[in-house]
Amino acid sequence: MRNHNFVLIALLAIYLVVLPTTATSDIHIVRYAPDGTTILNEKTVNYIWMETNLPVLGDGTTHYYHQGPTFNESDLWDPAEYQNVESRDYGAVKGTAVRDLCGLVGGMGSGDTLKVKAEDGFYKNFSHATVYAENPRKGTMGLAWYVGEDSVTGDPQGSGYVPEYYDGMRLIFFADASTNPWGRHVFGDTDMKETLPEGEWHFFSGTWPSTSGLSVKQVSDLEIYTGHETNGGENTPETPTPQAPLGIAAVLAALVAGILLRR
Repeated sequence: MRNHNFVLIALLAIYLVVLPTTATSDIHIVRYAPDGTTILNEKTVNYIWMETNLPVLGDGTTHYYHQGPTFNESDLWDPAEYQNVESRDYGAVKGTAVRDLCGLVGGMGSGDTLKVKAEDGFYKNFSHATVYAENPRKGTMGLAWYVGEDSVTGDPQGSGYVPEYYDGMRLIFFADASTNPWGRHVFGDTDMKETLPEGEWHFFSGTWPSTSGLSVKQVSDLEIYTGHETNGGENTPETPTPQAPLGIAAVLAALVAGILLRR
């Protein structure tokens, strides 16, 4: 009996670790006054409303990539985009421009900061220029709510609309394919260096540039702080949330149930 209890506790612990966090299907957008607390305007919309009422980014066929850390001191920024890119295949996504969502509550001014916040509290801050400026290397900042084909060379994202797309809604830079010879739509580390303010660059472990650290997943809130300059900050380090396909969680749940029934 004691062994059964030990196994049960162990399986429950594993189950809690690998159980995927919940995808978000709607987004709360809020614009604050300069005091940072008074709400000037707010709106909540879901992915169905976004697809119907706002322009759609992506076609559900083209894969979009970010780039992880190179771990290569001799080629730290990798302008050729050949290191740690395939692992950041985020699938053939479709989504909505962040700037269009900000526009629903009055938009951003030049001195404002946008906080893109995930359901678990992780966030990244971005300036007006990053959200609104057009640069093909950066592409348009978008919230992806659909993936037509799952990642081929990276971690699973799910497929279809959220919540079946279980990493959605995910912040994606819909970059062009101009800076690598393979024709991949990559928002690479050098792209980040060339198109974002230095204060918004992301570094893994404080050393290695990585645009994947900007790709907040399961986004729940867009918060505009008027008159607050961005510092590119975040409230947690880049430590990926353990995730697994639902099938693994289901198997572990079945094992736990089997042990309970045998007691």
